[in-house]
Amino acid sequence: MNYNPILIVAGEPNSIFLEIFFKVIRKNKFNNPIILISSKRLLNLQIKKLGFKKKIRLLDDLDLEKKIDNKTINLINVEYNQKKAFEKISTKSNIFIENSFRLAFEIIKEKKVYKFINGPISKKTFLNKKFLGITEFISNKFKIKKTAMLIYNKDLSVCPVTTHLPLKSVARKINKKIIREKISLINSFYKKNFNIIPKIAILGLNPHCESVDRYNEDEKIIKPCIKSLRRSYNVSGPYSADTIFLKDNRRKFNVIVGMYHDQVLTPFKTLYEYDAINITLGLPFTRVSPDHGPNEKMLGKNLSNPLSLLKAINFLDKNWLKQKRV
Repeated sequence: MNYNPILIVAGEPNSIFLEIFFKVIRKNKFNNPIILISSKRLLNLQIKKLGFKKKIRLLDDLDLEKKIDNKTINLINVEYNQKKAFEKISTKSNIFIENSFRLAFEIIKEKKVYKFINGPISKKTFLNKKFLGITEFISNKFKIKKTAMLIYNKDLSVCPVTTHLPLKSVARKINKKIIREKISLINSFYKKNFNIIPKIAILGLNPHCESVDRYNEDEKIIKPCIKSLRRSYNVSGPYSADTIFLKDNRRKFNVIVGMYHDQVLTPFKTLYEYDAINITLGLPFTRVSPDHGPNEKMLGKNLSNPLSLLKAINFLDKNWLKQKRV
């Protein structure tokens, strides 16, 4: 191919994703063609419900070798017999979602498409405790063991060492090896794509990096790990999570690495709201997703903010993106 399509799996059919997708393609132009994997029936139902107007062009496998543009919705159809535009999220969608991802992964492997976005899924109904999140689901499908979740904004990014773990399980998963893996992936990503050595802050696990327990993870694991990492990376810490996001503190760093999901995601989303994207580091292609969930409460209201999806597409649409093909 002499151009680089952006492949998008819509994900959970009863989510806000298609609404924000319609909003993004209606008001913005992109250099690379966008190929959507979803259901034609579902698109037509939601187009009618939301009052959106745009023609659909059905693609088959051969069409991916042809020159396409974004004048229409370039759709690879996956059969799904939903009767209404929006229904309650349930396991009824699982086969459709699985088939959509399977088709996308085949295209990535066979057609050398390497820019991929997925819409949100319901962890409760689709993953059903088999995987902690969609990051782990995708990594498993490509047999990749070392990945990192980077929630990216050009001014500041965050990365949780553990992802969607119950809080009571976090301490057992914190070790020097997993911290090193995340720092290595973050450093490589910034060097490859931005030609900089990132300044990385590493947070402690406990409040104020202290513990009343006899065993203190900050002293036994995190501090020695940071000392070792300083030989190869621009890292510092451990910092207390309650002050690192203050303006004068966060401006010193490109990335803040926390020990668990909400330790860094909560303050980050408070600061940047939808102005962020989720990038999976460590995959043999570039996978990005908007930083939001299905948001079932907003279905059909046509009030959802499309900024995160716009940021995701713009990120992949840049010609400077330096990612190898599968």
